[in-house]
Amino acid sequence: MTIFLAVALGVFLIVLYLVFITPSRVDRWVGKHFVASAYGLPPREVLDNRRPGPPPPAHRAREMQAVADAAWEGDWNSAARYVRAAGEEWDERWSRLELLKEIARQDDTWLDAWRAAEPGDCDAATLHASIMVRRAWEIRGSAYAHEVPTSDMNRFRAMLPAAIEEARKAALLDPANPGPWVVMVTAARGAQYGHSQFKPLWEGLVARAPHHYEGHWQALQYWCAKWFGSNRRMMRFARQAVRKAPAGSPLAGIYLHALNELTERSPGAALPVTPMARSLLKRVAASFDQVAPDDERLPVLRHLLAHYMLRSMMYGPALEQFRQIGAWCGAEPWRKEGNPVLAFEAARGRAVKLSRARPVPASQDYGMAR
Repeated sequence: MTIFLAVALGVFLIVLYLVFITPSRVDRWVGKHFVASAYGLPPREVLDNRRPGPPPPAHRAREMQAVADAAWEGDWNSAARYVRAAGEEWDERWSRLELLKEIARQDDTWLDAWRAAEPGDCDAATLHASIMVRRAWEIRGSAYAHEVPTSDMNRFRAMLPAAIEEARKAALLDPANPGPWVVMVTAARGAQYGHSQFKPLWEGLVARAPHHYEGHWQALQYWCAKWFGSNRRMMRFARQAVRKAPAGSPLAGIYLHALNELTERSPGAALPVTPMARSLLKRVAASFDQVAPDDERLPVLRHLLAHYMLRSMMYGPALEQFRQIGAWCGAEPWRKEGNPVLAFEAARGRAVKLSRARPVPASQDYGMAR
């Protein structure tokens, strides 16, 4: 028993040191001695908090602007061609529909003309249903249910069944297209679908696109504790996403969104620092290394990965993520601290100090291109 107590006391003192003493010492070191460029990181003066990563390439930005301009001038054909050009790359096709949804926010008369000219077009019908869901959520807002006025909540709940019905009709127009199913999965939680109602929608989606990123993100929301699941269900769903993520897909990042949901609901909650939890974060990192560097979802996910690696005491791997992130710091983990530059700088410094990294030769290549 004496030996056991001695060991327990030793473990307690180590934890006490790590939790209460080490952070203050590290923060002092960061404030006085941390020079980012000495460790292969961009210096503080070039950090950019306007975005989480580089803007889209100029040619892509021009293409999107041209589609928007044509639509606002009444030319729906450009929008139709833009979506169809994605073919069966379903994540990209959905991303293009999302752009069209933003274009329609300012003026949707072109969408009405498209639907009238091509009533059998699945993309136009899916876009219409998706806009119905968005308008319902705009009425409800982002507050918790008990904070939403009853009249707004009633309107919200009345609009969603109609949106789901429109999405069902869209699905009949192109049975292979997962887009309508993403809309239905998105609307399900607001429509208060129980598990037995949600299951066929989810099965319909993954039968068509088993690794659909947006579809998984929306399903994660359904399974979180504030809707129709629990922390346990949500995390199980997220772990499954990591395991089935194919090469080249950022799907493993769903796990990071789950961690974010977990800590947002309970800010003081301790993350599980277990071999399995760390193994999952390593697996996420390895998966990201196979994603195209210009994937616009990747920068946001790398910021979350660096943040949760730090919180899981994976200091060396976190430092590697900061090196890949580069000078961009306009991401959620740092923004919610108030000053993203200071928060990002402090996090990088902690990763350097606690990983015991050694200085590296000077370089001007700071990860993601500016």
